[in-house]
Amino acid sequence: MSGSIPFYQKHHLHYDRGYRSKETQSKVSQYQASSRYSASGSASAATRSRGLNVSSHSGLEESRLSPSPKRAKPTYLAVDKDNQIIGYVVPIFRGSQEFATGLSDTEEARVRDTAAYMARRDLFTSGLEMERSELISRKETMRESAERITLNKRIHEHEEHFKRMNEDSLMHAPEFVIKPRSHTVWEKQCVRLHCTVSGWPDPRVVWYKNNVALDPLANPGKYKVESRYSVHSLEINKCDFDDTAQYRVSAMNSQGELSAFASVVVKRFKGEMDEFLPAPRLGPVSEYGITFQTHIVDKFGVSFGREGETMSLGCTVIIYPALHRYQPEVEWYRDDVLLSPSKWTHMHWSGDRATLTLTHLNKEDEGLYTLRVTTKSGYETYSAYVFVRDADAEVEGAPAAPLDVRCLDANKDYIIVAWKQPAVDGGSSILGYFVDRCEVGTTHWIQCNDTPVKFARFPVTGLVEGRSYIFRVRAVNKSGISRPSRVSEPVAAMDPADRARMRGTSAPWTGQIIVTEEEPAEGIVPSKPCDLQVTEATKNYVVLSWKPPGEKGLEGVMYYVEKCVSGTDSWQRVNTEIPVKSPRFALFDLAEGKAYRFRVRCCNSAGVGEPSDPTEATTVGDKLDIPSAPGKVIPTRNTDTSVVVSWEASCDAKELVGYYIEGSIVGSNVWEPCNNKPVNVTRFICHGLITGEKYVFRVRAVNAAGISQFSQESEAVEVKAAIGGGILHASPAPPYGITILECVRDSMVLAWKQPTFIGGADITGYFVDYREVIDGVPGKWHEANIKAVSERAYRVSDLKENKKYQFQVRAANMAGVGIPSLPSNTFLCEEWTIAVPGPPHDLQIREARNDSLVLLWKPPVYQGRDPVNGFYVDIKEADAPEEAWRGVNTKALEKTYTKIKDLKEGEKYVFRVRAQNKAGVGKVSDVTEPVPALTKPGTKEIVVDVDDDGVISLNFECGNMTPDSKFVWSKNYEDFTDTSRLTTETKGTKSKVVFNRPGEEDIGVYSCLVTHTDGASSSYTLSEEELKRLLEISHDHKFPIIPLKSDLAVELLEKGRVRFWLQAEKMSNNGKVDYVFNDNVVSQGEKYKMNFDKNTGVIEMTMESLTPADEGTYTFQLQDGKATNQSSLVLIGDVFKQLQKESEFQRKEYFRKQGPHFIEYLSWEVTPECCVVLKCKVGNMKKETSALWHKDRHQIKVDEHLGFAEGVLKLEIAQRDLPADTADIVDSPIWRRLKISKKDAGVYEVILKDDRGQDTSTLNLTDQGFKDLMNEVFSVIANSSTPLKITSTDEGIRLYTFVSYYNDLLQVTWHYKDSAIAFSDRIKSGVVGEQLWLQITEPTEKDMGKYAIEFYDGKGGLRRTVDLSGQAFDDAFAEFQRLKAAAIAERNRARVAGGLPDVVTIQEGKALNLTCNISGNPVPEVTWLKNDREITSDEHCILKFESGKFASFTITGVNTSDSGKYSILVKNKYGTESGDFTVEVTEGTPDLGVTSYWTDEEGNVVFGSNTPKEKMKTTLTGTKMQKRKESVSKASTVKNVEDREQDKKSEAQNEGDPAEVPALDSDQTKEAKVDLINQTLPVDQSEASEQPADSAEKPEAVAETT
Repeated sequence: MSGSIPFYQKHHLHYDRGYRSKETQSKVSQYQASSRYSASGSASAATRSRGLNVSSHSGLEESRLSPSPKRAKPTYLAVDKDNQIIGYVVPIFRGSQEFATGLSDTEEARVRDTAAYMARRDLFTSGLEMERSELISRKETMRESAERITLNKRIHEHEEHFKRMNEDSLMHAPEFVIKPRSHTVWEKQCVRLHCTVSGWPDPRVVWYKNNVALDPLANPGKYKVESRYSVHSLEINKCDFDDTAQYRVSAMNSQGELSAFASVVVKRFKGEMDEFLPAPRLGPVSEYGITFQTHIVDKFGVSFGREGETMSLGCTVIIYPALHRYQPEVEWYRDDVLLSPSKWTHMHWSGDRATLTLTHLNKEDEGLYTLRVTTKSGYETYSAYVFVRDADAEVEGAPAAPLDVRCLDANKDYIIVAWKQPAVDGGSSILGYFVDRCEVGTTHWIQCNDTPVKFARFPVTGLVEGRSYIFRVRAVNKSGISRPSRVSEPVAAMDPADRARMRGTSAPWTGQIIVTEEEPAEGIVPSKPCDLQVTEATKNYVVLSWKPPGEKGLEGVMYYVEKCVSGTDSWQRVNTEIPVKSPRFALFDLAEGKAYRFRVRCCNSAGVGEPSDPTEATTVGDKLDIPSAPGKVIPTRNTDTSVVVSWEASCDAKELVGYYIEGSIVGSNVWEPCNNKPVNVTRFICHGLITGEKYVFRVRAVNAAGISQFSQESEAVEVKAAIGGGILHASPAPPYGITILECVRDSMVLAWKQPTFIGGADITGYFVDYREVIDGVPGKWHEANIKAVSERAYRVSDLKENKKYQFQVRAANMAGVGIPSLPSNTFLCEEWTIAVPGPPHDLQIREARNDSLVLLWKPPVYQGRDPVNGFYVDIKEADAPEEAWRGVNTKALEKTYTKIKDLKEGEKYVFRVRAQNKAGVGKVSDVTEPVPALTKPGTKEIVVDVDDDGVISLNFECGNMTPDSKFVWSKNYEDFTDTSRLTTETKGTKSKVVFNRPGEEDIGVYSCLVTHTDGASSSYTLSEEELKRLLEISHDHKFPIIPLKSDLAVELLEKGRVRFWLQAEKMSNNGKVDYVFNDNVVSQGEKYKMNFDKNTGVIEMTMESLTPADEGTYTFQLQDGKATNQSSLVLIGDVFKQLQKESEFQRKEYFRKQGPHFIEYLSWEVTPECCVVLKCKVGNMKKETSALWHKDRHQIKVDEHLGFAEGVLKLEIAQRDLPADTADIVDSPIWRRLKISKKDAGVYEVILKDDRGQDTSTLNLTDQGFKDLMNEVFSVIANSSTPLKITSTDEGIRLYTFVSYYNDLLQVTWHYKDSAIAFSDRIKSGVVGEQLWLQITEPTEKDMGKYAIEFYDGKGGLRRTVDLSGQAFDDAFAEFQRLKAAAIAERNRARVAGGLPDVVTIQEGKALNLTCNISGNPVPEVTWLKNDREITSDEHCILKFESGKFASFTITGVNTSDSGKYSILVKNKYGTESGDFTVEVTEGTPDLGVTSYWTDEEGNVVFGSNTPKEKMKTTLTGTKMQKRKESVSKASTVKNVEDREQDKKSEAQNEGDPAEVPALDSDQTKEAKVDLINQTLPVDQSEASEQPADSAEKPEAVAETT
């Protein structure tokens, strides 16, 4: 074997060509091929030209041409021309094949042709040169020709041999490159399953539906099977519900068979599926009712291998009946973990044999391997352990390689690598570990740490983001460096979120998009990170992690990490050059033992953000301690080559990885590891031992911090089979009486009886074995439990339903495992369905006496349909027939024990127990062994005792104890649950239980059992009456101490007097008391008053008041005969000052209450009417008593009569002095809004005064006090609010609520969909009177939703909501549209904006000119009427309409025929309006003057500025009441409360009759005009409406006379 050892066992170099790039593989393969087939001279020349000499590839050796070469031990050292070693050459690893190239058939053929051609060319060229030279003899030429022929023959033979070898190397079992994918389709759709299969020879592919082969010819048109270019497909046409099944595709060739599965689920639309149809079956089904029997034979045993070797594990599987093409499900497990095919593990199934090949053993491959063969009828398993020993160290004394290298945390900037320490340290302790990394696709390994790290975790930094790496670890001790470990799985250095996206996980079928972060904003400095914490801290590094900020800008954020020594405020940036990208960071170069704090800042192009909150101080050092050494190690014989080793777990071990076990032959002092992979249990079977030798064992615990010290060495144990090889008197006898307590489908609960002889030590546990019985033939025994069970009941799991089984049990103690019991009866594994309970078990007999004994049992495991509610005990004499069974109790017992009395002395009895539930009485338990009713000699009972100190204890003594005997105390025959109440003391043959705090919780039955005796036991019942009696005795024993009902206390009496007192429980007439203050005895006098009531035991001392000299310690010393006691009270510091202050207060209170005083001091309340009332309650008042109110030290005049009879004074604040003419509006809404304001804040004071004295009460209503008051006012206002309502206006939709009282300080918030509304020009809020409103201008559907108004009252607030959606929104929106249209019509309808005079009286012959303003959109049509007839413009009557705004009426010369009623009619599409006036022509002389009139909006006539003063005397009716016809379009607008009030005021002012305008001069005219306007307009509009006579605008109506 030495010549065939693979190179990686010698150098443990990187051998896996899978990590090379294809270009590198091709170059290496070509180089090897050319070196392999070149002539020796050419090869030497080529080698010299490169400066290298590769010893194992330098020519064609004879052994290479042999079909079975005997290879020499290869070397892979590269040397220069001086034979100096400069490196090594990495050959191609191909398992057992040496000539593998890793190329395709075409490439290999090309390489072989090229190599052959080069060889021929070199040889023939050499021959031609020799012939041309003619210097060589013919003999030499023929010899060279013969050599060429021989060489060509060798090349041809080698090519043929290589072809055969290459053909074998190409053959491989089928492999699914692409597996079929499961589908869910609708009924009547088509579905296509396809897969890609590789393999050589080409595999044969068969499709199965529920393990039944599909035949397309048998179902034409239904199935279509195609195979093209290794792509195989199955098409199912027009799927129906019956096509819901599991489909399997099987690929098979001469190298093996492989299957892949896919499920098809056919769905129907709702209403079309029969709800009673069964669910689709996705697993193996049993359409044909076949029951398979599986047997695993020719099994692999416990195997041993060495690192670097190849190992195969195989079993032959026999399945009956044998069906053609039926393949069971074959699975391999290592330590209960399912194995998958990989480069390390190859799995093969040949039809009857399952094989697992471990291609390259490493210590990670060590473990318990299990083969599981599953059919539709069940499964069969087989397990055996595989041990992997370390490969030989490259350097003598170097440690073994670490194992289980894995990546715990991968991020952009670092990867944390973890590993497990090796079991072998090479003879000296391991100094640390080196971590190497290699980028995937290369072969260049880089050492990551300069100094070895002892902690088995290391963060690797300096990685390139996005690239993948593999890692390995090497151990170091003083002798050298170990071999590298197995490489880890490749891991990419990238953000975990990016890695998750690269895995290709798709969104769920619902298409739901989950937004995890807010869209970043441009130009925003990122906020500070959050949740910064130290995730890992060792003495070499500290790892920080945090969460990214919420606001981080458009580009990604990066981070700066800062550190600070704890106790200082000097922050230093750790990564000064490059900020990190991921929210994790590892810090190095920290001083060990120092405490640091850390914080993180975010940065982007906008700047560096604020630092995060710093972490708590973290001390640099390994927080994880090395585990303590395991406890006692116990070896137990197992087989002739193995020993079971068990031990006590390490105490308080954190993050425990497992344990290493070592064994040594006694006297050799050479320790060998029993396992090279840590085990995480406390029991291990050490195999591979030498039969007959004696071994000792020791154990070590392992965690990431290191390996613990060795445990104590175990006792020596001889390696031999446990059965028949032990000493019978040392190991327990076999248990017996195996019964079934419960049975379900795949498990049974067994019970058995304790062995009659337990051996030389207590039984530590039991081991259960089971075997299947088929047709009466027992099978092989299997272990049911690996870890011993302490109870005499155990559930055996993983059984097969409706199969029969037998069981055997072995007991174990410190001496070893005893022989197994006899096989039990054959039990059928079927589920119990009975309603009544199963049998109780574990019946025990205690305290056997001449006329009584105690029977104990455990409740049944199977309780039936209902819980167990009682037990019945049966008894009979041992020799009596079955009919003699009789019940002990007629009423069901609730407890699991009972004392059976009235037995016959010397008679032997047997007992049994039955359980009952609501369904009835269940099965009977097993019958106990016969027990005689006899008190054994030397039997003693438990004795209760109360010592001189009053301590109550239970005492028991046993005279026939053995060295191993122990006293076992229990309460109610159960272990003590509250050990704080009892203390157990054992000395020699006596043991006692002491009650620490006797009380009602201690009532119960106390028993004591002595082990390793013939059943010595006794019990004592502590009842309530007995406890009371014992407490009285204990009290009597404690009597020398005078008991106190209460300790010394202090209290205040009337007038502030101070009373010290205590009460003794019982004292005689001879008792006396000493009163001590600060160690000085004080006596009765003016300052101290003492009293001692011996009947009640009350002792007291009073003082009128306390002074600073009274600060100190007060003690009452009691004495009654020998009994003494004392109690002290310390009054110093703040305690004394508080007591003194309270005493003075009480004293002052007493004198204060002698005159008028406050019973309840000044406070405020807010009435339901939102009025603030200050009130106080007074007492001891009389008629002469006065009460003065002040605010901010200024007296408040209060006209209210003081109601002393009721004893309550009240003041309503914020009452104002109003003018007499406004007194009638006090109750108006405006006045109510002025009830309380900030001006009312202040300090209020009430002073009560009479001849007996005075008392003052103050209330501070400033700052917080005023805020609290206003919050209460706001609460009243909020509660008075009406529900939120919806209305519409011509501008939009308005939400409003009314409050009964409003205050300007009230804070309200409007919400939309639970978010505060940001007001804008479109959405506004406001207050009108008591109405609070929210106006939504031009609403849209986006405004639909729930709105709320929230009133702030400093507490929880009050919220009113309304839902503006659905019908409510539709109705409001429709009303808004209607009002908007009406408003537009009202705004744009035709109208006569300026009024015309009612009557114009003019002298004949003068010219009349009237002008008025016309408005409307579109421009209205203007028609003039005279006596309701239309008139047209002519020379006499000129009608004009200018600019669409001004309409004028001019009569050039008025005559009497012009008298009459005139009208102007304006009209557009929105409406019509008219204006009327009457012209009266009088006879008179012509006047050269011109009289002009103009009217305002209300029709009031005013003289123009150009009218002569004498003409102003002409009487003219100048005031006109505007008359308008109703418009075609109706204007309907919703006015707010202020508009309505303003309209009322305007109407009230305009109700008066029109007044004639007197003739005035220009100044008087202007003043008259202003006065007239002021009279006709509201107060708040008079100034805005005023227009001077000389305004640039045209008057609204002008009348001119000439």
